[in-house]
Amino acid sequence: MLTRLLRTPLTWVVAVVLVAGSAFGLYWFQPWKLVTDDEVDETLSTVEAAPGPTAPTTGATASPTGPVLVSRGEFVTHEHDTSGTARIVRTPDGRHRLELVGLATSNGPDLRVWLTDQPVRSGTAGWRVFDDGRWVELGRLKGNRGDQGYDIPAEVDLTGVTSVSIWCKRFAVSFGAAPLAPLR
Repeated sequence: MLTRLLRTPLTWVVAVVLVAGSAFGLYWFQPWKLVTDDEVDETLSTVEAAPGPTAPTTGATASPTGPVLVSRGEFVTHEHDTSGTARIVRTPDGRHRLELVGLATSNGPDLRVWLTDQPVRSGTAGWRVFDDGRWVELGRLKGNRGDQGYDIPAEVDLTGVTSVSIWCKRFAVSFGAAPLAPLR
């Protein structure tokens, strides 16, 4: 009976569909990433707070000699547990860099780092809002754990940028996001 069943074309069609469907499902969802971590340990900037007035009588401001912290925020969880700090740093030559400090999130397929103009909302209300407005992709997430930095291209206007999202491009969902509060 089994030999006769294996000889029918329908059996082979079903087998091919099952194998192809399984291969596609493994490629699309990449379930092994739920149990694996990619750790990154890049050297981050040693920063000072944004400059303020040095002497009220002169009105002069101090010129920092090193990188300056421009904005920062703590990550909140969206689709997956996410924690850590995001900060934008201005280097002495005037360039900007996004740094993720102590990031901890789930690994996933097609994760990107986005700067956006959308507010960070807690819970499921914040999962899918970041592609609704203006966003800039800084690149693929280098790792789901650790410290990492991303250069912000000079042509990116940081005016109105209020958040950073760890964005899963494949499923159009935020794993976690941090509001970027300017420092004064």
